[in-house]
Amino acid sequence: MSTMNKAELIEKLAKDAGLTKTQANAALDSFTEAVTKTLKKGDKVTLVGFGTFSVTKRAARNGRNPQTGAVIKIKAKKVARFKAGKELSSKI
Repeated sequence: MSTMNKAELIEKLAKDAGLTKTQANAALDSFTEAVTKTLKKGDKVTLVGFGTFSVTKRAARNGRNPQTGAVIKIKAKKVARFKAGKELSSKI
Protein backbone atom coordinates (compact mmCIF):
# COMPACT_ATOMS: atom_id res chain seq x y z
CA MET A 1 0.00 0.00 0.00
CA SER A 2 1.33 3.44 -0.89
CA THR A 3 0.33 7.01 -0.22
CA MET A 4 -0.03 9.74 -2.84
CA ASN A 5 1.60 12.97 -1.64
CA LYS A 6 0.74 16.51 -2.70
CA ALA A 7 3.45 16.69 -5.38
CA GLU A 8 2.21 13.45 -6.96
CA LEU A 9 -1.41 14.66 -6.84
CA ILE A 10 -0.42 17.95 -8.50
CA GLU A 11 1.43 16.03 -11.23
CA LYS A 12 -1.66 13.85 -11.85
CA LEU A 13 -4.01 16.86 -11.91
CA ALA A 14 -1.73 18.74 -14.30
CA LYS A 15 -1.50 15.77 -16.67
CA ASP A 16 -5.24 14.92 -16.60
CA ALA A 17 -6.49 18.50 -16.93
CA GLY A 18 -3.85 19.75 -19.36
CA LEU A 19 -2.50 22.27 -16.86
CA THR A 20 0.97 23.28 -15.81
CA LYS A 21 2.09 22.04 -12.41
CA THR A 22 1.92 25.65 -11.19
CA GLN A 23 -1.72 25.93 -12.31
CA ALA A 24 -2.61 22.55 -10.79
CA ASN A 25 -0.95 23.57 -7.51
CA ALA A 26 -2.94 26.84 -7.47
CA ALA A 27 -6.19 24.93 -8.14
CA LEU A 28 -5.48 22.42 -5.36
CA ASP A 29 -4.54 25.19 -2.91
CA SER A 30 -7.75 27.04 -3.80
CA PHE A 31 -9.81 23.88 -3.23
CA THR A 32 -8.29 23.14 0.17
CA GLU A 33 -8.62 26.79 1.23
CA ALA A 34 -12.29 26.88 0.19
CA VAL A 35 -13.06 23.65 2.09
CA THR A 36 -11.18 24.91 5.17
CA LYS A 37 -12.99 28.29 5.21
CA THR A 38 -16.37 26.61 4.73
CA LEU A 39 -15.76 24.15 7.57
CA LYS A 40 -14.47 26.93 9.80
CA LYS A 41 -17.85 28.68 9.37
CA GLY A 42 -19.58 25.44 10.42
CA ASP A 43 -20.93 24.70 6.93
CA LYS A 44 -20.56 21.56 4.79
CA VAL A 45 -18.99 20.96 1.38
CA THR A 46 -20.79 18.30 -0.65
CA LEU A 47 -19.38 16.93 -3.90
CA VAL A 48 -22.12 14.74 -5.37
CA GLY A 49 -20.76 11.30 -6.17
CA PHE A 50 -17.60 11.89 -4.14
CA GLY A 51 -18.50 12.79 -0.56
CA THR A 52 -19.15 15.41 2.09
CA PHE A 53 -16.71 17.37 4.24
CA SER A 54 -18.24 18.50 7.54
CA VAL A 55 -17.39 19.47 11.11
CA THR A 56 -18.47 17.44 14.11
CA LYS A 57 -18.08 18.19 17.79
CA ARG A 58 -16.20 15.74 19.94
CA ALA A 59 -17.38 15.86 23.56
CA ALA A 60 -15.04 16.30 26.50
CA ARG A 61 -14.06 13.00 28.02
CA ASN A 62 -11.69 11.35 30.46
CA GLY A 63 -8.62 9.57 29.18
CA ARG A 64 -5.58 7.92 30.70
CA ASN A 65 -1.93 8.79 30.55
CA PRO A 66 -0.50 5.56 29.09
CA GLN A 67 2.77 5.89 31.04
CA THR A 68 1.33 6.57 34.50
CA GLY A 69 -2.26 5.39 34.20
CA ALA A 70 -3.41 8.72 35.67
CA VAL A 71 -6.83 9.96 34.59
CA ILE A 72 -6.64 13.10 32.43
CA LYS A 73 -9.34 15.39 31.09
CA ILE A 74 -9.54 15.65 27.29
CA LYS A 75 -11.19 18.90 26.18
CA ALA A 76 -14.13 19.05 23.79
CA LYS A 77 -13.13 20.05 20.28
CA LYS A 78 -14.33 20.32 16.71
CA VAL A 79 -12.97 17.84 14.18
CA ALA A 80 -13.11 17.71 10.39
CA ARG A 81 -14.96 14.74 8.96
CA PHE A 82 -15.23 13.25 5.46
CA LYS A 83 -18.01 10.87 4.55
CA ALA A 84 -17.61 9.13 1.21
CA GLY A 85 -20.57 9.22 -1.16
CA LYS A 86 -22.20 6.07 -2.54
CA GLU A 87 -20.49 6.36 -5.92
CA LEU A 88 -17.02 6.65 -4.38
CA SER A 89 -17.73 3.86 -1.90
CA SER A 90 -18.88 1.53 -4.66
CA LYS A 91 -15.64 2.08 -6.63
CA ILE A 92 -13.31 1.24 -3.76
